[in-house]
Amino acid sequence: MYAIWSLLQGTPWATAVRESPWMYPFVQLIHFSGLSLWLGTNAAVDLRLLGVGKRTQTAAQLSDQLFVWNWIGFGIVVLGGFLLFSASALMYVANPAFRVKLTMLVPLALAWHIGVQWKTRNWGQMPDTPTVARLAGLIELLLWLSVVTAAVEIPSY
Repeated sequence: MYAIWSLLQGTPWATAVRESPWMYPFVQLIHFSGLSLWLGTNAAVDLRLLGVGKRTQTAAQLSDQLFVWNWIGFGIVVLGGFLLFSASALMYVANPAFRVKLTMLVPLALAWHIGVQWKTRNWGQMPDTPTVARLAGLIELLLWLSVVTAAVEIPSY
């Protein structure tokens, strides 16, 4: 894997992000903007499942309205994250906080989010939000908080 990370780090875009005085902060801004959109739309639906917010629409309706924005935010996050990672791939893969973040992100938080998003369509049609839906929303919020906490511990290179 070392060879792959080394190759990635040597690509022209990785070099540009790493060596330009303004590229890394700019890509970081894009990544954080996408993260705000992604996590903001996730949190809105999760909080609605927990009973927070106006009762003028169900969690399913809110999820449907935010669906496209949610996944646009995710796309921005992935693109920005990939560019940031490629700039210093060898240092990132050696960082324990980065490994914790990825371990929590892909198999746990992202899979949980997809499950909650899929199930919200059923839960949102019920007159009262079931306890399992409330618990799922709370768990998702805690998972994303854990991912963000791990990310904060990753130094910028």
